[in-house]
Order: sequence, then C-alpha cells, then structure tokens
Amino acid sequence: MTDEARSRAFYVDGLGFHVDWTHRFEAHLPALLQLSRDGMTLYLSQHVMDCSIGGLVHFFVDSVDDWYTELRSRGIAIELPPTDQPWGLREMHLIDPDGNRLRVCTRVSRRPEP
Repeated sequence: MTDEARSRAFYVDGLGFHVDWTHRFEAHLPALLQLSRDGMTLYLSQHVMDCSIGGLVHFFVDSVDDWYTELRSRGIAIELPPTDQPWGLREMHLIDPDGNRLRVCTRVSRRPEP
C-alpha cells in the first residue's frame, strides 16, 4: 500500500475487514497491518521491499453474490460483477486504491481434468 489511510478506508470501511494490529519500527516509518474477515487474514505493507504494488489476490468466500451485494451497498466499484468462469469459479473482480487486482471467488464446480 502506498497510503495507509486510503487503504484502511478501502479494506475496512469498504470491504469489511478489521484491523487486527499495526506495526511500525518508529512513528515516521512505514506500516505493516494485519487485517481479517471471515477467517481470512490479509497483510498490507508500506515496506517497498515486501512486494510491488499491482499484484493479484484471490479471496475464497462462501457466496460471492452476498459479497457483491454488500460491497455495492458500501459504494465499492466493481470491475466485473459475479460471473461464472470456465475454471469452476464464480468470480467478482475489483481493484484496490493502489491498483492491486482483487478476485472474490466461490467454487461452483471442480475444475475439469485435462
């Protein structure tokens, strides 16, 4: 993440995650946050050596359609609404404030064997 306040607003207010803890070595240094929701844990880091922005994260949930309804009610922009994919997932696509691509997925069937 490049902006802690903006990322907190998106992930906490928008996606419904809770901040479990925040760590900084000193007050003026970059932050590392642990977020959680529904048994999922996510880490957001301002440390440039942890990873580069623009990644892809998949969240597997019981009902992507329920998440869609919830996120739309919170004003989150959805890039692709829940859509059945040929690889056995129903996916919703969104992008966080730093350009990281997020996929919220529900398994709808097993992937066919090659």
